[in-house]
Amino acid sequence: MSLYDAVGGDAAVNAAVDLFYEKVLADPILIPFFEGVNMDGQSAKQKAFFTTIFKGDTAGADAYMRRAHKGLVDNKGLSDPHFNAVAGHLQATLQELEVPADLITQIMGAAAGLKNAVLNR
Repeated sequence: MSLYDAVGGDAAVNAAVDLFYEKVLADPILIPFFEGVNMDGQSAKQKAFFTTIFKGDTAGADAYMRRAHKGLVDNKGLSDPHFNAVAGHLQATLQELEVPADLITQIMGAAAGLKNAVLNR
C-alpha cells in the first residue's frame, strides 16, 4: 500500500493541505512569502505535489522544488527558519488530523529530504 492510500487518499490530502495553509498563512514569518499569491492555485499545486510524492513518484521532485522556490530564496530570503516553520506546520497538521505516528515520520522524513532543494543549496 502506498503512503497515499495509507493516509486516506484524495480526501485526506485535500484536508491536510487546507489545514496546513490555514496554519502557514497565520504565521507572521511566512506571510510575506505568500503576498500576491493566488492561494487557490497554490493549494491545487500543493495537493498535486503531495499526491504525487505520497504515491511514491519522487522522480524530479528535487528539481521541481528548486525551480518552485528559487525566486523566494533569491528575492525574499527564504532560509532555514522559514523551512523549519513550514515543516512544523506540516507536522502539526498531520497530528491534528490524527495521521498515525509512523506515517508522520515517513512524511516528515520526505520533507526533510527536500530541504536543500527548497533552499537551493
